Amino acid sequence: MTVSSQSWSDARLLWEHHLMHHDPRPCSVAIGLGSHDLGVADATACLYRRGMAPLILFTGATSPTTRARMPRGEAVHYRERALGLGVPDHAVLIEPRARNTGENIRFSRAVLDEAGVPVSSVLLVSKPYEERRAHATARRLWPGVTFVSASEPVTFEQYLASVQDDRMVIDMLVGALQRLLIYPARGFMAADPVPAEVAAAYERLCRAGFTSRLIVGGAGVPAAEA
Repeated sequence: MTVSSQSWSDARLLWEHHLMHHDPRPCSVAIGLGSHDLGVADATACLYRRGMAPLILFTGATSPTTRARMPRGEAVHYRERALGLGVPDHAVLIEPRARNTGENIRFSRAVLDEAGVPVSSVLLVSKPYEERRAHATARRLWPGVTFVSASEPVTFEQYLASVQDDRMVIDMLVGALQRLLIYPARGFMAADPVPAEVAAAYERLCRAGFTSRLIVGGAGVPAAEA
């Protein structure tokens, strides 16, 4: 599928909106959210080595996207990656059951509570285009804690080159944006208003066919795609 110049422009606009542009700062713990992208583990390990958190928790089971690549579970593979990058064993906890962002937050909170780790702030590490969604989810499900978003410091073009599947990345950007539109009303995340120009870009991308990650029939899907 050829990507038009308009779709490339719209995808870049969504990419920039998904980034929170937070400056990393020391937090009680760094939580790396499981996915297909080992860059999350790399970024979390880098932040640990910079002294941004005394403890790492990786969270995630498997999904259809990660089952073949990470058969032992996302959190387990992330932990192995971090240890290989020099993070000491005692500084890494895992939560191996979560299968979505809400469970990532809820189950991580439970693991830290059980371990007796006091948490006032969390360095929340995700894929770049999941920063805003993860931040809004965490604010909704874990009140009273300050969240600082982080991800691997890459440009849109660099991320596309690393994944080597342009359509999948754009589909992911669109799917993440839809969830920002519909999940607050369902109680899954805090409200995070989407600027009109970003919503318009999302709708154009839907009409252009970048819809494989949409919740079909959900609010926020242009009528032609619902």
